[in-house]
Amino acid sequence: MTTLWDTTGSEVVKALSAERRAAGALAFGLALTLVAVVDEKHVSEAEGAATLAASAHPCRLLIVVRRQIESPHPRLDAEVSIGGRLGPGEAVVMRMSGRLALHAESVVLPLLAPDAPVVTWWHDEPPTRIAHDPLGVFADRRVTDVTAAPEPLSALLQRAADFAPGDTDLSWTRLTPWRTLLAAAFDTVTDTPDSAVITSGRANPSVQLFAGWLKNKLGIPVTVEEVGTRPDVTKVTVSLDGSELAIARTDSRTATISRSGYPDRVLPLPGRGVGELLAEELRRLGDDEVFGEALGTYSGLQNLGARSPHREHIWRDPMDKSLTVAGTAPPSGEANAAQAGATPTGAAQTGAAKTEATKTGAPSSAGSTATVGRSGSTARPGRPKAGGA
Repeated sequence: MTTLWDTTGSEVVKALSAERRAAGALAFGLALTLVAVVDEKHVSEAEGAATLAASAHPCRLLIVVRRQIESPHPRLDAEVSIGGRLGPGEAVVMRMSGRLALHAESVVLPLLAPDAPVVTWWHDEPPTRIAHDPLGVFADRRVTDVTAAPEPLSALLQRAADFAPGDTDLSWTRLTPWRTLLAAAFDTVTDTPDSAVITSGRANPSVQLFAGWLKNKLGIPVTVEEVGTRPDVTKVTVSLDGSELAIARTDSRTATISRSGYPDRVLPLPGRGVGELLAEELRRLGDDEVFGEALGTYSGLQNLGARSPHREHIWRDPMDKSLTVAGTAPPSGEANAAQAGATPTGAAQTGAAKTEATKTGAPSSAGSTATVGRSGSTARPGRPKAGGA
């Protein structure tokens, strides 16, 4: 491991090359570059989650810690390792202070693995607009977690207003076990569904996305009932033509599937940590079209997947006191439309190409454009399917 204090981006690149030579890693095959953005107070949590995800996917892990952006003196401290405490792969932890923290891409871009897609993950509250953060502009996929925001449901609506193909959120990933169980339960159902009820504690983004997914797949009204204090989903009940199908969480690790005229079945439904959720998202490097459909149903903004995958960097100085709240919102009326429409039922580029396409280091009124690859096919409606996640 190499530790650099008050260093430069070029020195970090040299240190990584030296570590690769020392480890005999010149022929390492990297599936992707994972850029993790985190605040100083949550570094240990983000490192643990990113390490778990990186252990399942060969990648170059770049952790960007932004701190003390108001400091008059820019500073970069870095830790470079291969096969160290951050997993078996290549890892670089960069702590950026002062104005350098606002131009993190100037350090990150030269460190991207060549000919490999880039995934950017914000551990903490996601940016209001991805275009404000160049680390998201040059990424092929962008992973946020609206549950880290002070108002998660409002943040989810903002994600819909700012959505572009390639975006996803961990509040959606948390639903995978539920959607898998429900899709499997429907394999033997021949009755026509009439309506559905999702029971949870206080409303959360995952519940609303679950309702949107069910409404899309079954074409039925879906109601969300808030019962108790648990923030997650506790039960989903689908009323069929003359019968009922229900999946209820039994404890923190199991769920019971009940169906009229059949014996109950107990199946595993374990909770998962952020690292496991992130590892799941790294298995998919194309668009998550099903997520876009569920998000559109909740927000009332349709055809989100038809939007352009291109994003243009918009320079925004958080230290500029003249900025107003209105100035940080999307220029279109989509945020208001999402707020009004929400209801309770509610190609990878080479590293060189990315560098050329994303010259975002200097403050400007408009940045450059980065292309986000698109792939995948739309799931067929009419019956829940876990595939396509």
